[in-house]
Amino acid sequence: MGSPFTSSIADDALETRLLDIAETIDRLHRELTTLRTEIRSAIPQAGYNLGNYDRWAALYYPALRERTALQRVTAPLTDEPLISILCPTYKPLRADYVTAIESVLKQSYRNWELILIDDGMVSAETTALMAEYAARDPRIVILPLEKNLGISGATNAGMDAARGAYTVFFDHDDMMVDVALEIMLRKAQESGALLIYSDEDKIDLANNWQAPNFKPDFNYRYLLGCNYVCHLTMVETATMRAIGPLRAEYDGAQDHDFILRACEIMPHDRIAHVQELLYHWRMTPNSTAVTVGNKNYAIAAGVRAVNDHLVRRGFKPDVSSINGLTLYRVDWRLTQSPSVTIIIPFKDQSDITRRCLETLLERTDYPDFEVVLIDNWSVQPATQAFMTEFGKKPNVRFMTIEEPFNYSRLNNLAARTCRSDYLVFMNNDVFVEKSDWLRLMMNEALAGDRVAAVGARLLYPNETIQHAGVVVGPAGVGAHAHRGCGPEDYGYIGRILLSHEVTAVTAACMLVEREVFDAIGGFDETHLRIAYNDVDLCLKIRAEGYRIVYCAEAMAWHHESLTRGSDDVPEHEARFFEEGQTMQKRWAGHPLYERDPAYPRFFTVDLQPFFDLVDPLKT
Repeated sequence: MGSPFTSSIADDALETRLLDIAETIDRLHRELTTLRTEIRSAIPQAGYNLGNYDRWAALYYPALRERTALQRVTAPLTDEPLISILCPTYKPLRADYVTAIESVLKQSYRNWELILIDDGMVSAETTALMAEYAARDPRIVILPLEKNLGISGATNAGMDAARGAYTVFFDHDDMMVDVALEIMLRKAQESGALLIYSDEDKIDLANNWQAPNFKPDFNYRYLLGCNYVCHLTMVETATMRAIGPLRAEYDGAQDHDFILRACEIMPHDRIAHVQELLYHWRMTPNSTAVTVGNKNYAIAAGVRAVNDHLVRRGFKPDVSSINGLTLYRVDWRLTQSPSVTIIIPFKDQSDITRRCLETLLERTDYPDFEVVLIDNWSVQPATQAFMTEFGKKPNVRFMTIEEPFNYSRLNNLAARTCRSDYLVFMNNDVFVEKSDWLRLMMNEALAGDRVAAVGARLLYPNETIQHAGVVVGPAGVGAHAHRGCGPEDYGYIGRILLSHEVTAVTAACMLVEREVFDAIGGFDETHLRIAYNDVDLCLKIRAEGYRIVYCAEAMAWHHESLTRGSDDVPEHEARFFEEGQTMQKRWAGHPLYERDPAYPRFFTVDLQPFFDLVDPLKT
């Protein structure tokens, strides 16, 4: 009585039987893995990806029209207000202009006005074409401007003339999908959004669909890096006038400036994303759809637009163009320095852990941090010598936990000993790159609204991407975005180089606000001992209304699985399978998991993220 030990007795026959059953289970798991691989490779699959997007789109657009027709029956519009479509016009090619106007005339939604703004009246042929269309359809309004006012001035004239409840911005050589207005209005009515944007693609000179811009749900941090919103954009007209006119000093980025100003006056949950492709850019030799180099002034205007927006919000940032493109880096230049504890589990492998720690101490210029290293049953003399040597450092301490390896529990136990404002969970095979890595991550946490976690850009030793954010979903639980991309790659629409909000990041290098970590119960040390504990933690953070940011500028080298080993081996298959099933059961049906809001729904999770596409007939 009172003994701290619990014992059980099994005879030799029972023990042998139990060992046989365990071995059989392991063998079955290995066979299941092999069979899954064989089945997938044996089933003929055409497959869709960005490389054959035209074939995908040829199936998608008819399916979109069928879905929209069904919605007219199952979810009819509650009202059919007038929608004003603004089309500033200046020297368009006749064929492209005709196609643009015809795409409006073909709209399934009929209550619209198309305001054709004749900027400077510089082409008698274009003016005559406008008159011809206006004579054919009373919904087409001509707004002649005797003086050329440029894109902002011409659009502003149209904004003043707009009579609709909503206003849509439309370029003179582009096209709207025929159900675009109907779908945009339905989204506005369902969500109560004041500003709505859709996905878009491009059409080349041979009328092939190309280069889709599949977008995330509203992602403010991404918007600071590029104007991903773009087309098609519809805004409540009263809200448009509250935002104010376009400003000529930002020409080339006037729409980016407009969206940023919209963010200043409206709650971000009143900005809605329509998860459909509703707009085609025309790829002509002089268009920005072909090359931004045709409008170099747009780059400088974009830098000013982002900088001025942040100044209005009270920041003193340094905004710059990335590689001379309309992609923008924001250096927040914040000076607050909350305390940080960096937690690193390890077991022996003192050479690797030493390099990790030495790199941290030498290359971290952050003023208030400590490092806690969790010794998980190390036995080698070299490790003991390493601990003795570095334990003398003023901001380094060691914990010894002699339990079977449980990543979640090790980190939870260490976190309970910390009183710092933030925690950094780091693998001992991560080696930081530059001295400002922690400052950059902390600035993202401090600058954003309710940002509770930040992840770094991690590179393999060969300089390819190991981690640039994690996408989640039932098809694959969690997948690292852009894994394997090379050192010169930008990622999909700049995502490798641009800091942006994501749904999850890897705990190989993750900054987390300690109070939030404590409040949500830390890592799951019971059911997610090794795999997916970081994805689960991030989903819990997001489910509580906090945000997570991938910090593109904070870089480190990650020798993934160098210490623990890969899950893709027979002896780990059973455990990995069980932890995957835990995630599927726990998060099934949750909106964050069923459709990652930071990840376009047209991309797969289980294949190559941001490249492989889902079946267009099942979207």
